[in-house]
Amino acid sequence: MSGHSKWANMHRTKEKVDAKRGKIFTKLGKEIMVAVKVGGSADPNVNAKLYSVIQKAKANNMPNDNINRLLKKASGEGANANYSEILYEGYGVGGSAVLVYTLTDNKNRTAGDVRHIFEKNGGSLGNQGCVSFMFTRKNLITIEAKENYTEDDVMLLSLDLNAEDVKNQEVVYEIYFDASTDINELKNKYEEAGFTVVSAENTMVPSSYVDLTEEQYERFQRMIDLLEELDDVDEVYHNVE
Repeated sequence: MSGHSKWANMHRTKEKVDAKRGKIFTKLGKEIMVAVKVGGSADPNVNAKLYSVIQKAKANNMPNDNINRLLKKASGEGANANYSEILYEGYGVGGSAVLVYTLTDNKNRTAGDVRHIFEKNGGSLGNQGCVSFMFTRKNLITIEAKENYTEDDVMLLSLDLNAEDVKNQEVVYEIYFDASTDINELKNKYEEAGFTVVSAENTMVPSSYVDLTEEQYERFQRMIDLLEELDDVDEVYHNVE
């Protein structure tokens, strides 16, 4: 039974990695549009927010042609796209904390969708700041676990690069760094050493975690899956172990 459970968990993780790969370009496209609008320029040399997003796009292997098309769209026919960044904070079952980052052109639609998913799955939305203080920004490099390198190999390079934490998630390794590090440079270091990088991103890490019962966890995971499926949702973070 435990073997089956482990395989099921590994299979689920692999599915989530594949889904993440398939959706990240769409999310990055929205982020570039917002960065141009907020920064007032499609030139990354004078728009620091845009520069950061472009570095993130390159770290996730977005082709330069795609980036250039998005910049032209953002400064041309897409200049009037009214995307807004909105953070929703709330609680899931068992006192769990959840952050939902969205990029939307319809605030009422997004608020209604997010609230409905929380309430349908035993959660509730909270006020601004109710749970965000529990999280800290970090840079996260995710690499595939393969037979041609060991966990020790991953650990050695990560320590050399001043990683703060390395987690073995069976099919991937998650490696955390201070948010001030150059995420594109970190990605290049891992690839030069022969590792396969799944993603390179800025993330939110909780200061502590909560444990849920099996029944609670199933309900909580259903809520997270539904939130991540929303087109307006950019990222979802939580403190469930």
